[in-house]
Amino acid sequence: MRCRSVLRLETEHAEFRKIIAKTKLYYIDRLQVLEDKAGLTEKECLKEKLTLLHGFLQTDTQNDLSELETQFQKEELSEEGYLAKVKALLSQELFEGNGDSELGVNSNGCSENGAMDSDKNETNGLADEPNGQEESNMEAEVVVFPTAKNRGKRLSKSNGDNKRLSGTPRITRNSVKQQATIISMFAKAANKRKSEDLNEVAGTNVKVEESDQQNEQDEKRIKVESEEKLPAEINTTDSKPKAEQTPKTPPPKCTDCKQFLDDSDLKYFQGDPDDALEEPEMLTNERLSLFEGTNDEGFESYDDLPQHKVTLFSIYDRKGHLCPFDTGLIEKNVELYFSGVVKPIYDDNPSLDGGVRAKKLGPINAWWITGFDGGEKALIGFTTAFADYILMDPSDEYAAIFAVMQEKIHISKVVIEFLQNNPDSTYEDLLNKIETTVPPAGLSFSRFTEDSLLRHAQFVVEQVESYDEAGDVDEQPIIITPCMRDLIKLAGVTLGKRRAARRQAIRHPTKIDKDKGPTKATTTKLVYQIFDTFFSEEIDQNDKENGLKRRRCGVCEVCQQPDCGKCRACKDMVKFGGIGRNKQACLQRRCPNLAVKEADDDENDEGDSELIGKASPKRMLQGRKKKQSKSHISWIGEAVKADGKKTYYQKVSVDNEVLEINDCVAVSPDDPSKPLYLARITSMWEDNSGTMFHANWFCRGTDTVLGETSDPLELFLVDECEDMQLSYVDSKVTVIYKAASESWALEGGMDDEFELKMVEDDGKTYFYQMWYDPEYSRFQTLSNCESTEENKHKFCDSCARLAEIRQQEMPRVLETLDVKDDSKVFYSLASKNGTQYRVGDGIYILQDAFSFSVKPSSPGKRPVKKDDVNEDLYPEYYRKSSDYIKGSNLDAPDPFRIGRIQEIFCHKRSNGKPNEADIKLRINKFYRAENTHKGLKASYHTDINLLYWSDEEVIVDFKDVQGRCTVEYGEDLTVSIPDYSAGGTDRFYFLEAYNAKLKSYEDPPNRARSSGNKGKGKGKGKGKGKGKPTAEPEQTEPATAEDRLEKLRSLDVFSGCGGLSEGFHQAGISETLWAIEMWDPAAQAFRLNNPGATVFTEDCNVLLKLVMAGEKTNSLGQKLPQKGDVELLCGGPPCQGFSGMNRFNSRTYSKFKNSLVVSYLSYCDYYRPRFFLLENVRNFVSFKRSMVLKLTLRCLVRMGYQCTFGVLQAGQYGVAQTRRRAIVLASAPGEKLPLFPEPLHVFAPRACQLSVAVDDKKFVSNITRTKSAPYRTITVRDTMSDLPEIRNGAAALEISYNGEPQSWFQRQIRGTQYQPILRDHICKDMSALVAGRMRHIPLAPGSDWRDLPNIEVRLSDGTTTKKLRYTHHDKKNGHSGAGALRGVCSCAEGKQCEPADRQFNTLIPWCLPHTGNRHNHWAGLYGRLEWDGFFSTTVTNPEPMGKQGRVLHPEQHRVVSVRECARSQGFPDTYRLFGNVLDKHRQVRIADSPPSQG
Repeated sequence: MRCRSVLRLETEHAEFRKIIAKTKLYYIDRLQVLEDKAGLTEKECLKEKLTLLHGFLQTDTQNDLSELETQFQKEELSEEGYLAKVKALLSQELFEGNGDSELGVNSNGCSENGAMDSDKNETNGLADEPNGQEESNMEAEVVVFPTAKNRGKRLSKSNGDNKRLSGTPRITRNSVKQQATIISMFAKAANKRKSEDLNEVAGTNVKVEESDQQNEQDEKRIKVESEEKLPAEINTTDSKPKAEQTPKTPPPKCTDCKQFLDDSDLKYFQGDPDDALEEPEMLTNERLSLFEGTNDEGFESYDDLPQHKVTLFSIYDRKGHLCPFDTGLIEKNVELYFSGVVKPIYDDNPSLDGGVRAKKLGPINAWWITGFDGGEKALIGFTTAFADYILMDPSDEYAAIFAVMQEKIHISKVVIEFLQNNPDSTYEDLLNKIETTVPPAGLSFSRFTEDSLLRHAQFVVEQVESYDEAGDVDEQPIIITPCMRDLIKLAGVTLGKRRAARRQAIRHPTKIDKDKGPTKATTTKLVYQIFDTFFSEEIDQNDKENGLKRRRCGVCEVCQQPDCGKCRACKDMVKFGGIGRNKQACLQRRCPNLAVKEADDDENDEGDSELIGKASPKRMLQGRKKKQSKSHISWIGEAVKADGKKTYYQKVSVDNEVLEINDCVAVSPDDPSKPLYLARITSMWEDNSGTMFHANWFCRGTDTVLGETSDPLELFLVDECEDMQLSYVDSKVTVIYKAASESWALEGGMDDEFELKMVEDDGKTYFYQMWYDPEYSRFQTLSNCESTEENKHKFCDSCARLAEIRQQEMPRVLETLDVKDDSKVFYSLASKNGTQYRVGDGIYILQDAFSFSVKPSSPGKRPVKKDDVNEDLYPEYYRKSSDYIKGSNLDAPDPFRIGRIQEIFCHKRSNGKPNEADIKLRINKFYRAENTHKGLKASYHTDINLLYWSDEEVIVDFKDVQGRCTVEYGEDLTVSIPDYSAGGTDRFYFLEAYNAKLKSYEDPPNRARSSGNKGKGKGKGKGKGKGKPTAEPEQTEPATAEDRLEKLRSLDVFSGCGGLSEGFHQAGISETLWAIEMWDPAAQAFRLNNPGATVFTEDCNVLLKLVMAGEKTNSLGQKLPQKGDVELLCGGPPCQGFSGMNRFNSRTYSKFKNSLVVSYLSYCDYYRPRFFLLENVRNFVSFKRSMVLKLTLRCLVRMGYQCTFGVLQAGQYGVAQTRRRAIVLASAPGEKLPLFPEPLHVFAPRACQLSVAVDDKKFVSNITRTKSAPYRTITVRDTMSDLPEIRNGAAALEISYNGEPQSWFQRQIRGTQYQPILRDHICKDMSALVAGRMRHIPLAPGSDWRDLPNIEVRLSDGTTTKKLRYTHHDKKNGHSGAGALRGVCSCAEGKQCEPADRQFNTLIPWCLPHTGNRHNHWAGLYGRLEWDGFFSTTVTNPEPMGKQGRVLHPEQHRVVSVRECARSQGFPDTYRLFGNVLDKHRQVRIADSPPSQG
């Protein structure tokens, strides 16, 4: 047996010597040919030599050549000097590097008789490292090998279809040892360490280093220990660990492949069969012959390597551990080998047939990806010193590891294609795409999961970076899309990593067809010119600023590498011979860190907690004015009237310039850098102060919220006045009032007749249309006050308006009662803020005005203390340092106190007169259900407007009164309680009285009933009474909005499934006759719920173009609304198309002007509806330094609309969800600009920061209820506690309710008509791993991923999770109380992330502790909703690791269902959705909350 083995080895060595000899002769011959070749210059000859020898030059030589190239390009070296030094380097490499005077036969490391001198360490060969430690600690300095050219005469049955793409870059390994010369390059194969395989010949002399022996002993010891039975998990009730413990050491890892040695998944290569050949011998096998005949005519490009395929392969390190090849090991010079069956390049059959068994091929120098075969299957390849190999099918033992590689490649392909078509998608949208994509046939995995995406996040992001590199400079990189930014944060991805070596970007064989989104914006001339005029000035300035702006982070490898000198941007640079016009950075150096940071900064403009801007001043024009040197001021004509010390005149001459009443003048500011103040003269007089005038000021557009977007000639009236001396007048100006014409509604979109300029700019002429409220940023049509005969000589409209407002705001008492009392004066009426209050009225009072006799128990705190937690079992619990729970209502204020006025009085002063500045009220208290001894549980089951009468009385200050309400005894109502309650928002009723002392409920006393209602009606209790109305007129209910107003004809653009329209329908405001929605499932849902509406499933730009062209119908024959048809235009245009741009410039402007916001404004300009509403995310008011908001308002003002903006919180209007939305309201001339509705429900204060900062000024809406509201907050329990229990992945579209509604909200949301069928109570089917995590999240409020135990769990798919290993010291968090490590990656120690540290299939997701320190510990991910809390905004697309991760049901182990999400938005249960579960989730997510629109 031994003899046969020795004979076989000698035969192999002989074959190998033949290959070496043949190759030596080839290179010597090839170099001589270059020397003798005619027509080659010295420079061309050197270039050819470098091309031939580049892959075999020593590292030092390559570095020297690179330095010489750099010096030559910088003109630091002449061409002659450059060529001379290059020749010297090559001569040294060829003739001195091997120690011989010429290339000799014996320089290959073989003895004269051909025996392999395997025990000697060749000077220039690849000597064995002692134990691989040096290699594993080497810094990953990676070199890209020269690219291959297409071969011309290679025999290939597939005509080269499966060849690696030309120019495809590779990931390579770089040896920092002395690199072999050309001949010694082949000798290294003889020096390769003999394989430690199972079939190694006994007695073979193989030298083993002592460190290798020790490592093997450690591995055996650990393997034995891992097989022993481990103790059971420690219970959480174990005694508290000692404070001081010896820090635990991390588990040992293999020094080569970095896998844990005690990991049960660590597998060993099982050895090669006896007939397997070494790589050199295998390459000479006739079955792999690449040449025709026996000569070398088949070679066209000598620097190419042979290319074969390999099937049934396994990849392993020097110790025989099966390991992945894509985790950075090759880049760090770790020697990886592979064995398998090698087949010709043209053979597509992955079986053994026709192949040659080969062993220990390698080490692998590079791995690469060539693209997708047929658009689906990726081609992955290896490069060794001798050949390229394309991988086919893995061996059974390696299949699981290779499947991970295939998975990451296909996920990258899915992500890139998805982001190309959906650049505005969120992380949750990307997950939906990943989880619903079916992997290509023939792969060993059946589905993609979130764990797959996070596992391969680094690779995916690198592919996205590579894709962006290949894009045009004008293209917005997809790496800054919202979902990519969230993925980068969540997974802790390092941007710009190994960019020089990472050239294996996935190339697609055909161009991906992007979805046809909205076409170029269709705009009216008015909208277009406003944008174009503004940006023509703004772009130039911003381009200059951006040229000076730092465009790099300076940290990543992208920033640190030099300019490529080859791309378009480099060719334009002066240093590369260009003209330097574009000033663009090298396309290969576009910094990903800075791009992502700018996008994040832009998205986070919101400033939730505290706004930097100062409150917008109520008086804007009170700056100091400059007195002019007027030499002559004289009155013209007689005095109009003498009033006290003032004598009024009609005209005056100021330096020969005549001024009259109502003339406009300019006044110079004391600060010359400020523009002139402009005012109207409303009166002139002379008194002791001299010649005076009363100035009613105008403000410029730049002083309003419009800022720099305003028309420089447009002024706005403001309620600011000032008495001034006439000597302050600088000059007379003309201010023209531009009123809307009678045909205003028909003038929209008439581009031929439109002119942007309202007046000619002669420096003295201005115009105005509107009055401006600086506090609430409202542009309104003037409402002039009428002067009287007595005051017309000094009448000021602004002063009259301010006096009227002060009169309304001032608290007053009226109608004195004849009641004898020595200390008080009684009244029957008091008023303030325009509201009158009479004895017997119900009133809202601030919460602090009085307290109740019963103090309900406060909600309990978190029961578990950190000291009581077993940190070994719950290693992440320490991160829960705050008691604050996201989505909790613990901080929500109480609703208003409610009382009934018994007396209105003022105390008498010492002089006997009443002190009317201190008005008092004596009231009866009303209890709410939660104020009784039954507490919050009682309020959950009762009507939200149910009260309890109380005989308790209290005296309150009139200043604490917040409004008036109606409180009636239920039995006296003439209609049913539901009908009574539906008649208005401020209606309450009571059926019983509450005795706080006895804690009992009683019949109310007779005096509690309203005197006018005693004996009337038979309203029944608990919201179910059906009283019969009487014919008495005093009992007739006021007409509803539906009766009073004719519903507006509405067009809903970007309608979604109809949230906005549903809100207006519920409020009785409008009837939607037309809707535009491009996404078909949402359009179908709109049709289901609005059968009378015409729904256009088309691009809004196409429809507007048709209408503007005079068309009556679209291509489908649907009738288009015409001018005059639309009375209400509502919609929420998406802004994400430009939300990633940090500053406007010449490139980004083109995206903005084609955005859907511009299209929507053009709809408004063309149709000129009576009312206009734009709804959007809260950040709409902050995008681009509020530029989007400003331009929107600017367009509306130029059209002639009255307009305003504000931010509303949906949770304050009756839903259990925090959802802040920006609203822009506009009304046509002659209409009344609506006010924003006052909040109806109290809500968490953290979610109610509704101020907006624009240009460092803080704006608020007209809302006055900032401290409380009439009703309590709606909770998760109110929303969905009545819904039947379902499991993860529930898919039954219709089920039974299985019970009655429990709360007031549930009764409202189910509707008045009996509906036995519950629709869409379905939820997403989460993967087995996610489901396992959800099962282990505790049910306590505030529970999230930090409460997960670190245990092994058997999942529903039969697999078992691993325990998360803590392997590094955490510099920030230190050790646990038991001394355990807390870091899961080397970055916890302040080092760079190590790919080998990543762990997967663990109950605690590895990525969360990895990046938790810099992301608020990822609080809330895998979080449960709290029964008494509220939903997060994005919960309508539930993903446990999404941006808002609190998506788990409070008690059930699943994410919230579609119906639960729809209820959180306020959609009634009868509202229909369309499509699959993901379509329905999206319809709910993008819809507006109906209650907030009412």
